[in-house]
Amino acid sequence: MNATRAREGLTAGVRGLAVGSSALTTSIVLFVLAVVSIAVIPLGVGVFTTPSALLKVRAHADTRRKLAQKWSGVRIGSAYRPIPCRPGPLEEVRRCAALLRDPATWHDLRWLLVDMTAGGVLALLPATLLAYLGYGWVLALGVWRPIADAGGDWFLFIHITSQGSAFAAAALGTAMFVLGLFVNPALLRAHFRLVGAVLAPSREAELAQRVDRLTETRHDAVDTSAAELRRIERDLHDGAQARLVAMGMNLGTIEALVETDPAQAKKLLAMARASSAEALTELRDLVRGIHPPVLAERGLADAIKALALRLPVPTEVSVDLPERARAEAPVESAAYFAVSEVLTNAVKHAAADSIWVDLSYAAGALRVSVGDNGRGGATSGAGGGLSGVERRLGTFDGVLAVSSPAGGPTLVTLEIPCALS
Repeated sequence: MNATRAREGLTAGVRGLAVGSSALTTSIVLFVLAVVSIAVIPLGVGVFTTPSALLKVRAHADTRRKLAQKWSGVRIGSAYRPIPCRPGPLEEVRRCAALLRDPATWHDLRWLLVDMTAGGVLALLPATLLAYLGYGWVLALGVWRPIADAGGDWFLFIHITSQGSAFAAAALGTAMFVLGLFVNPALLRAHFRLVGAVLAPSREAELAQRVDRLTETRHDAVDTSAAELRRIERDLHDGAQARLVAMGMNLGTIEALVETDPAQAKKLLAMARASSAEALTELRDLVRGIHPPVLAERGLADAIKALALRLPVPTEVSVDLPERARAEAPVESAAYFAVSEVLTNAVKHAAADSIWVDLSYAAGALRVSVGDNGRGGATSGAGGGLSGVERRLGTFDGVLAVSSPAGGPTLVTLEIPCALS
């Protein structure tokens, strides 16, 4: 047996003890609290205690989901419906009703029942296999005598009545310990699979959540498109259009002065030429803002490299993509503008002197990580500085993760499921 397997077996035993203890304490307390709160709803008190109790159950379930993913690689989905969060007595009634109507609530309560019984026993089994080693050798080192004087005891199937039976118990405990080193990771994974079988939402619930998510992202996409159209109209009206109008007026004046005042006409012609150049530059910038030519011609990797070259902060870009492989144009565009916004935030707000970008593709998803050594404090979600990026990615089922403690560094990771061609 190598050291890695032994370490994994011991770690699984410790983790199983922690999960099993939680199952036999927290799960029991929360189940009793939730059931009692629901039972006293007709008395009126339960209307105010039930939401708090059920939300604590949800938090407990989410913690177990995280541990399943982190410790055993078992992903357990969730499909909780949104609940009202405005204050007031009437809203408490609505919150209570919304929680009780949510099928996920009853999945959680059913899981608590399983967790405090079979789930708890299965979680404690890895620790038990390891603990028998100590118990067996304690018996062999002399503790068997008072036990034998009291009529003996059973160590599994061995009746402890003599030194020989105590040594047999020690040998069996050692064998169970060695067995545990091999099977403990599998036993812990079996516990989490049992949790998943009971706690995971039904197919119908997942589809309903998917429909809600698609509806939300569709609205976000429509709003983003409308805002982008308004921006283009504003930029055209205030920039290139105004310059072209001024250039037309100058050309009209030049036409009137070309014979009577050639010198003035020449000055106006120079101004018209400068206005045309500025209008052309603004049009190019506008087109680049809609869809950069380098992105269309050379792909996302080169577009991000070109973006990094224009930043005032030294930026390192590393790329790990299949050669000549590209995602669909909408995906590349979404990733490009998301990275552009993240980099802009890093330059404006992070006070960083070094930025790095890592672009890769794995497991059917395009992944971009943007890091900086600035002061940190970046946030995502509603009202966060990166909420716009999160909405943009949501249209493609993409996700955004932000790690930005106060004082930095900041790491923003975005991931978009897609296929390369």
